[in-house]
Amino acid sequence: MSRTDLKPYWNTNVARHPGILRAVPEGCGEALDVGCGDGLLARKLTGRAQRVTGIDSSAQMISRARELAGDRPGLDFVQEDFRTADLLAGGYDFICSVSTIHHMDFETALLRMRELLRPGGTLVVVGLAREATPADWAARIATLPLVRITKVLRRASGPEGMPAADPQMSYGQVRGAARRLLPGVRYRWHVLRRYSLTWQKPAI
Repeated sequence: MSRTDLKPYWNTNVARHPGILRAVPEGCGEALDVGCGDGLLARKLTGRAQRVTGIDSSAQMISRARELAGDRPGLDFVQEDFRTADLLAGGYDFICSVSTIHHMDFETALLRMRELLRPGGTLVVVGLAREATPADWAARIATLPLVRITKVLRRASGPEGMPAADPQMSYGQVRGAARRLLPGVRYRWHVLRRYSLTWQKPAI
C-alpha cells in the first residue's frame, strides 16, 4: 500500500468527523460505525474506543476499509446489512452513522441503532435531507456560495465507489421522526447541507 493511499481527504462528510469524535463517551469500550465506507471514521475512532466495528453493505467499500486498516488492533469490518446483522444488541457504548440513513427506511434504521446502543450510550447520526419549505430553500440559497468556496478551497474529494442516493425525507420530517423515536434528541442543521442527531440512551 502506498503512502498516497493513506493521504487524508476532505469532504462534507469528513467535515463532521471532529464533532462525532468529541461525542464519544469517556472510557468507551465498543463503538459501531454504520455505513463505514472506506473506514476513515472507524480508523479515527480507534483513538477513542477500545474496540471499533465498521459495517457496510458494500463489498467494495469493506474490501477497501480492510486494506487501509491493515492489522490495526481493535478494529474490525463487517460486510452486511446492519439491520439484520448479528451485532451486539444493547452492547455498544457509541454508535455513529454518516450520510447512510437516507439509503434505508429512516425509522427502521433508527430503531435498530437504538436497540444496539447500551443504556447510557451515545448515538450520533449525520444525514442528508431535502428542502421542502421556503425556510429550507432560503437557508440553502444563502449558504450555497460558502459551500462552493469551501469545497474548492479544501479540494473536496472522496473514495471511489461510494454508493449515492437522493434523500427522500425533508428536514422537518427527519426532525419530527427523530424526536418521536429518540425522546430528548438534539437536532442540528449544518451549513454544509447536513443535519445531525445526537442522543444519549437513558440509563437503566
